Amino acid sequence: MDRATKVCCFSIRNLGKQLGSVSWIIEFSTAKMFGKATIINALISAVSAGTILWDGRFNDMSSSADLDKWSWANQVGNYQYYIHGSGATSKYVNLSPNYKNPGDTGSKQGAKITIDSTAKWNSDMWRTELIPQTKAAINQGTVYYHYSIKRSSTNAPSATNEHQICFFESHFTELKYGWISGESGTSNTNLQWMVSGQSKWKTELKADEWHNVAYEINFSSNQVSFWHSTGNNSLVKTAGPFSTSTSSNGADWHLGVLRLPRQGNDGAGAEDWYFSGVYVESGSLTTSVASP
Repeated sequence: MDRATKVCCFSIRNLGKQLGSVSWIIEFSTAKMFGKATIINALISAVSAGTILWDGRFNDMSSSADLDKWSWANQVGNYQYYIHGSGATSKYVNLSPNYKNPGDTGSKQGAKITIDSTAKWNSDMWRTELIPQTKAAINQGTVYYHYSIKRSSTNAPSATNEHQICFFESHFTELKYGWISGESGTSNTNLQWMVSGQSKWKTELKADEWHNVAYEINFSSNQVSFWHSTGNNSLVKTAGPFSTSTSSNGADWHLGVLRLPRQGNDGAGAEDWYFSGVYVESGSLTTSVASP
């Protein structure tokens, strides 16, 4: 290692310590390969990332069968799994490296969540949802709820049904897809960010395009903002802040999909939804798709 590289690495280690980061060991075969500004900018981005309060990235799971280990009497793992249909877990949730955003190097795999005519829970709504299993303070102060979402051309979601996606039980913030009551027409192919039932942002949900999302929630000031990007791009604040009643008990955020019935316009067949990079963060927002 030449002198320039040693100086750069020393500076990096010191900067990491000053910012309270974990220990960093960064070596380069030659300092000429990278400009000093590039190295420092990359480091600042890394060490200024927030603290993960709850990790739902599926990294510790060997398969979706691990969800079956959870029960009200045995609350293990990172997810509560009780909102689903009568079939086997693999009918509704499956894990694979092929199901994650390729740009998210912090996730080993993603989840394919399926809803169909058997996925009914206490109603005629189609539902498959996972809920964080944690005692962490994910409902206090300012926190960021991260996830990436996409659909495929196979088992595509019905644009004539309203879908409530990654929502809190009070619905103070969530995504929606499909036709929503009160809209004109009979279908809607937009993915929309909602605040207490009001659309604040929308874009077309195209097949195989990853949408990266962070809900910025200030539980103290009762405000929400929306961060978004596509593909491998970094998150950008797209909407907000908006005032709303940020009510949560820390166990009522639903990762997954709830589809409302619509007589005469119900879509037929199963629907597949893909999720990855799921975690809740405090402190500084990680804008990179590569989760920490």
